[in-house]
Amino acid sequence: MIASNTGLQTSPDPRAQPREFLEHLYRVAVDRALPLSTMGAYLPAPPKGRTLVLGAGKAGGSMAQALEALWPADAPLSGLVVTRYEHIPPRPEGLPQRIEIVEAAHPVPDAAGEQAAQRILALAQGLTADDLVLCLISGGGSSLLVLPAEGLTLADKQRINKQLLDSGAGIGEMNCVRKHLSRIKGGRLAAACAPAKVVTLTISDVPGDDPAIIASGPTVPDESTCADALAILDRYRIEIPAPVRASLESGALETPDPKDPIFATNEVHLFATPQQSLEAAAAAARAAGIEAHILSDEIEGESREVGKVHAALARAVAHRGAPFARPCVILSGGETTVTIRPRQPGQAKGRGGRAGEFCMGLAGALMGQASVWALAADTDGIDGVEDNAGAFVAPDTLARAQATGRKLSDHLDRNDAYGYFDAIGDLLVTGPTHTNVNDFRAMLVL
Repeated sequence: MIASNTGLQTSPDPRAQPREFLEHLYRVAVDRALPLSTMGAYLPAPPKGRTLVLGAGKAGGSMAQALEALWPADAPLSGLVVTRYEHIPPRPEGLPQRIEIVEAAHPVPDAAGEQAAQRILALAQGLTADDLVLCLISGGGSSLLVLPAEGLTLADKQRINKQLLDSGAGIGEMNCVRKHLSRIKGGRLAAACAPAKVVTLTISDVPGDDPAIIASGPTVPDESTCADALAILDRYRIEIPAPVRASLESGALETPDPKDPIFATNEVHLFATPQQSLEAAAAAARAAGIEAHILSDEIEGESREVGKVHAALARAVAHRGAPFARPCVILSGGETTVTIRPRQPGQAKGRGGRAGEFCMGLAGALMGQASVWALAADTDGIDGVEDNAGAFVAPDTLARAQATGRKLSDHLDRNDAYGYFDAIGDLLVTGPTHTNVNDFRAMLVL
């Protein structure tokens, strides 16, 4: 074991334990995004009036608990936060609960999320200029905080959300639609809180760290328009009720824009980002004697195709020592997409998410390349809707899968990364991590 200065006691030897070393880097990246150690620097002083906490996201439970621990014990604090099912961390012993935490569904919203959104919007009513609203926002809030616009039902929102997820639309496109079909997203929650001051504390899970995209920006101004949302719906051939289409066409569902005075005194603080987590992982690799290179924290595109591009880079390093010298770790983040392929008659439904699909594309393009290992995982611990965070790729991945009768092309055809990597014991299963800075990818070239 090699000493590490990353906050964890030891790092596995990357040459003797490449898989364990990659998992170590992942856990370092996740630890950097946990709120308790980073949120405190951004907390305002208690106000003259009351302090109300509202929030939504996969990290909502840990953010609420961190705030309870960091907020002065003698200062009043109350509110409501919604997080994903089974994403409430164990409560530290002796920590009083001052913020209610409820659970709802992700990535397709459910009635619990709608009820939570209704309650949050109700809590925002009747505030004064002496009051403070602390909004805890993290990735996943778009699905967890669902309040359909006039003319839409929850069933409509569920259908539209699922079609967007399956279409291959980017996160910015999906959240543009979500904002304009909601009564709480796209700055509308901030409008409901006025005239109270709103301080948004957020963990970024989106390329570019734009607060207007994180959880569809419930407390920040929105520069997108109804026309933008309509164009996206038409591009991906997603049907909406005729009255709602008419409302988009007329501009009746426009969101508050940056010129709106309701945002004049509000603040937004990003205290955990994908880049910061990648930098923490890079530092851990260097502490173990392996040079690290961060490609980008903003990589988007079809997951399997992004995997092929990463494979080309790893092969170039392995064969020619360029553009990076061996040994090295190549890191990247962002949010890729998976376009769900239509199933053929009698074909089993595939299971998996972005990280697993990336790994299938990577493994296929690496073609058993010696001395290259990789890990791709979602930093929230859940790849799509499965119980794994992601998957590993090794030089013998294709051979071991073939020995079990698995054919990579078949699994790609039905988007079945889970079945492919589960058969060879190469899933990474962590359980919920209680944070979310999106995709984490690491390739080790020895």
